[in-house]
Amino acid sequence: MSPANQDYLKVIWSAQEWTDAPVTTTVLARRMGFSPSTVSEAVKKLTTAGLLAHARYGTIELTAPGRAAALAMVRRHRILETFLVAELGYSWDEVHDEAEVLEHAVSDRLVDALDARLGHPDRDPHGDPIPTREGTVPARPAGALHLVEAGARVRVARIADTDPQVLRYFDELGVALDTELVVLERKDFAGTLTVRVAGRESPQEVGLTAAESVWVTRA
Repeated sequence: MSPANQDYLKVIWSAQEWTDAPVTTTVLARRMGFSPSTVSEAVKKLTTAGLLAHARYGTIELTAPGRAAALAMVRRHRILETFLVAELGYSWDEVHDEAEVLEHAVSDRLVDALDARLGHPDRDPHGDPIPTREGTVPARPAGALHLVEAGARVRVARIADTDPQVLRYFDELGVALDTELVVLERKDFAGTLTVRVAGRESPQEVGLTAAESVWVTRA
């Protein structure tokens, strides 16, 4: 399978990982930065190959073989990100693009060796679950921070890695995986949350747009 087709399958699976929103050609084009016509042609070929199910103008879904191929790529990507942070000193906002390149070059044997070296982690540096070699995805129940009500005490489970600026922003606030937060106040009219970050004296104001990138569990 070509690297381009591997990317399509991985992005389709990732787009459905944390939301129930359907994946369409328009959604996929926006996520991949391609024109809708380019994406439509690729989806048509992957559907013919039996890796996708796609009704004309409908949603795009992975078939069983497509899901297996997608999870194999997700596993590679997240193990590589974890290795770059844990062993090579990369910061969590630097690893996504590196892993995007490396995931197409490494062998399954090397991925398994890195996994063993890391102690078989079940999540990557951003909190995303790492699929097993057999294609099982560890359950990580969590909800979006921007929906949490005032007074709740939560623990950070995941921060989306799609925008390095967002990761650096939360670094500055002292927010990382497993950080405890108390939501002190919601201002929906202003689009902000006021939170107390564990280890910080002063409350922090977080925009609801940025908070959409953070997933939490009850502390």
